[in-house]
Amino acid sequence: MSIVSVTSKGQVTIPIQVRRALGIKTGAKVTFTAKNGVAQLEVVKPHASAILAEGAGMLRAGGKARSLRDFDTASLLKPGK
Repeated sequence: MSIVSVTSKGQVTIPIQVRRALGIKTGAKVTFTAKNGVAQLEVVKPHASAILAEGAGMLRAGGKARSLRDFDTASLLKPGK
């Protein structure tokens, strides 16, 4: 068990042992619930489409940023073909 301080903004540092055990990395999303005086932290697992959407902005071709639509083969089909 680790004791941490709460900042004036309500922030706490999650101890490294807990982050490692739960696989919490920078940018991870978590939820907090409280019941009967006990707080619970749960890691939110991103949906696969959210992971793809985050990575799409990193792709560039010809100096132009690409969106997921650029990689959707169905959107490349023209009517009548």
